[in-house]
Amino acid sequence: MADLKEALVSDHAQLYDTAIARRYFAKFDRITGHLGRVAGEVEAEGKLTRTEARILGRYLAGLNTTFAALSHKYLMTGRSDTAPRLTFDRHDSGFPVAQELMTMALDAAQVAKHLAGMASEAELKDRMVRQIVSDLTTPTALQFALSQRLYYEALAAGGLFWARNDPQAQFIADVGTRRHILLHWAVWDAQTNLPVVYLFDVQDSGRTPLPTDDRRWPLVLQGLMAQSLGGLKLLTMAQGFDKDFEAIHPKRLRRITLGPMHSHDFTLQSGPISDVLRAAQAPDGLDWALVWTVEDLVSDREEEVKDGWFSTANRQIWKLDPLHGIDTGTSATERMVILPEQVFQALVEVNAPGLRPYRKFVVGAGGRIIPAV
Repeated sequence: MADLKEALVSDHAQLYDTAIARRYFAKFDRITGHLGRVAGEVEAEGKLTRTEARILGRYLAGLNTTFAALSHKYLMTGRSDTAPRLTFDRHDSGFPVAQELMTMALDAAQVAKHLAGMASEAELKDRMVRQIVSDLTTPTALQFALSQRLYYEALAAGGLFWARNDPQAQFIADVGTRRHILLHWAVWDAQTNLPVVYLFDVQDSGRTPLPTDDRRWPLVLQGLMAQSLGGLKLLTMAQGFDKDFEAIHPKRLRRITLGPMHSHDFTLQSGPISDVLRAAQAPDGLDWALVWTVEDLVSDREEEVKDGWFSTANRQIWKLDPLHGIDTGTSATERMVILPEQVFQALVEVNAPGLRPYRKFVVGAGGRIIPAV
């Protein structure tokens, strides 16, 4: 832990010690394993359709796979001077910094080349045994080589949450002469160092269905990714999209931010969550709380407006939260927190006003998710 404390000199920190790095990944392995069940609870409440829950579940599974890949990459942290070290955001996120995901994408682009130059897993393990038996030494270099092979194999297998997960289109239903399409994509936001998923319901009145329209679809992809910034209001995104694409009519835009993750072991936090974690005194592995924020913007109606001297266009009139919508650019914002039972008990005892509006999901025995009243 001393090595970690020495590294905590800014908002970003590196994991120098083997045991600490493995604790970090073990913590996230537990956390990401719960997220799919939380999504199932949200679906059961009617706040996600089955299609939306399935799509979100794929991104959550990808997040789990990404952490598994990174755990292989940094398996030998602290065991040698050349072993890589994970950089994470200890202040506002608790997650790896976006640069880690960008580097992972570059590694994936050359994964075949890397694997071709490496010995197989079986051969590396055989060499380890022979070194231990004949030289009576720890095969550190071979262990590192195996960890990197497992990392590249994970990249080659795919199914990860990348720094940029380009938009995809899911046909939902015909609505009169229009097609209801759910656009979805995700990013690892470089400003917040958090994974973010977008769900965008649109109606398409174009002659050619949007996903197969080689004129409109590339422009849609570019426009959506260019605006996928955490600091940009949903209202700004939706209004810009509505104006830029005449035959696409946006109806609902949601942004789901996964994080931050709070833990006394790895992050700096202030305010009520700090008081809760301090009061919980939870054992290693149960000392955490993950915030999950859903921003939602819904179209109230569609109106025909002047668009130039002699033409008109259909434009959405967006429904804004009467209390905070002008500031947030949303119809509603819901914050949830996922936390182990011991931390939840401390939260109840502390009774911090700042956390009362959060919807609580408690991780009970056997990983069961219990929505708290």
